[in-house]
Amino acid sequence: MAEVLFYHLERAKLETVLPGLLEKTLERGWRATVRAGQAEKLEALENLLWTYADESFLPHGSAGESPDHPVWLTTQSTLDDLEGRDLLFLVEGAEAALDEIDDLVRCISIFDGADEAALQKARSFWKVLKDTDHAPTYWRQSPQGKWEKQG
Repeated sequence: MAEVLFYHLERAKLETVLPGLLEKTLERGWRATVRAGQAEKLEALENLLWTYADESFLPHGSAGESPDHPVWLTTQSTLDDLEGRDLLFLVEGAEAALDEIDDLVRCISIFDGADEAALQKARSFWKVLKDTDHAPTYWRQSPQGKWEKQG
């Protein structure tokens, strides 16, 4: 069963949080799929991973490219996009079914606290997970910028 982490963005933006989480993912030797809710959001994420830092690069690919990249970007909700992956990041309104995350190490839902629709999706997913063997945890950023596990 996958561990499921909910990152509630209140102070930071996705553009600053996601690259750091992906760097940690690759440091552990894990492979990740980043699923965005909309194609235009995916395009922005792809650009971000090329430009977020002058001294760093996150090897990634998306539709039309080889799936061999350690980070795969998609809007699709298919098991094929998760084959050989350890993590699934859900961003920008993306969702996942329970059978998609069963064989993963982690599923990480990053949602914008200022977006009511994103909050509702996160709450709905949390409620579904509470009735399963998955282990959901909720993370919130402190005023100092450190992520802290809540509850």
